[in-house]
Amino acid sequence: MSLYETTFIARQDISSNEVEKIAEKYISIIEEMGGKLVKKEYWGLKNLAYLIKKGRKGHYMFLGLEAPSNAMDEIRRLMSINEDILREVTIKVESISDEPSEVMAMKKTGSTPESESKDSEE
Repeated sequence: MSLYETTFIARQDISSNEVEKIAEKYISIIEEMGGKLVKKEYWGLKNLAYLIKKGRKGHYMFLGLEAPSNAMDEIRRLMSINEDILREVTIKVESISDEPSEVMAMKKTGSTPESESKDSEE
């Protein structure tokens, strides 16, 4: 089985609990098809770079999965037809870190990517 990182953006007008339920639905499908969840992070409601389906914000969810390729194909197909999901991206990776992602690390320190780059320029 291969390792995958999937990030999806859900509509801004649903609650974070509903985003969790959507993620759990996909995780259960992965588990039924012989895969497992390695890491899950809810990144929060964030501004989008541009309007997507008339929305300015979206709920970001990150999933680190160990799954067969046919299970990931099915998840991507289901995400593409789910009206609550605006965008998704899945990449195959060599390993999934146990450490919090960059997004979660910045969330804990209260910094933003812009402030990080400004600090490094000085």
